[in-house]
Amino acid sequence: MRIAKLSTWLMAGAMALSATLATAAEEVVGRPIDGAMGLQAPATEVARDLDWMDNFLLVILSAIVVLVMALLLIVIVRFNKRANPKPATFTHNALLEVVWTGVPVLILVIIAIPSLRLLFLQLEVPESDLTIKATGSQWYWSYEYPDQGIEFDSLMVGAGFSTWGDIQNSIKTDTDEAKDLKKLIDSSGTTEETWHLMTDTRVVVPVGKVVHVLTTGADVIHSWTIPAFGSKVDAIPGRVNETWFRVDKEGTYFGQCSELCGKDHAFMPIVVEAVSQPDFDAWVAKEQAMNGTGTTNVAASN
Repeated sequence: MRIAKLSTWLMAGAMALSATLATAAEEVVGRPIDGAMGLQAPATEVARDLDWMDNFLLVILSAIVVLVMALLLIVIVRFNKRANPKPATFTHNALLEVVWTGVPVLILVIIAIPSLRLLFLQLEVPESDLTIKATGSQWYWSYEYPDQGIEFDSLMVGAGFSTWGDIQNSIKTDTDEAKDLKKLIDSSGTTEETWHLMTDTRVVVPVGKVVHVLTTGADVIHSWTIPAFGSKVDAIPGRVNETWFRVDKEGTYFGQCSELCGKDHAFMPIVVEAVSQPDFDAWVAKEQAMNGTGTTNVAASN
């Protein structure tokens, strides 16, 4: 009974902590918060389930730690040499052995059921409304919208610079390159705190639509990761992997390459902008006009 109550309290505490973290994360949509704990505020069904699973496992693990510590304390207090000078002589207890074998098996089954459901949710790609191909290179991402005929590279704002101070010093030179860099920084809202996360171009997707992402690598293994989507898939040369997401609300979401891929691995961010369907259609039309690819397949499927 006491263990059941403790589990209830732990679950309530985990849920309260999750709600607090989610509220804090909403202040800056889709961007990690300095000093925060826990996962980013989820923006997709998969991310919400991952968040729940994380809290669920935390409760189970905490309960096991408390139980084991309680048993250790009982043994230390009741069965030390002073309190129990004559040691017991029994060699085994059949019931106890069944319990300490059966209970862990039961716990693993309880964990396995939601784990398998979540695994299938991640791996089974539903019928998609939009397909995007992401190719990882050292050290930037290239994107293709095959149905819309759109292609572009996405590099970190200030790529090639090691520090924000170097960027500021470069801007002061007043060269054409410096003017272009300043214009990009101003238009993207890049600051000293966010320049590692910002890119010169962004992946744009419509909210409420299933986005099918295909990944591959041009040179070494990379990993396309957006924590708020619960998406993390390796981009491997000579192989095409896949994942999917459906964003719940408009906003800008940030990720980074999550596979050590060389010298500038830390300078390979990902930015996804989720917009309304009309705004997405307008963006597609604009990109197609710039690339001369026509105006067919403007909208994602309804």
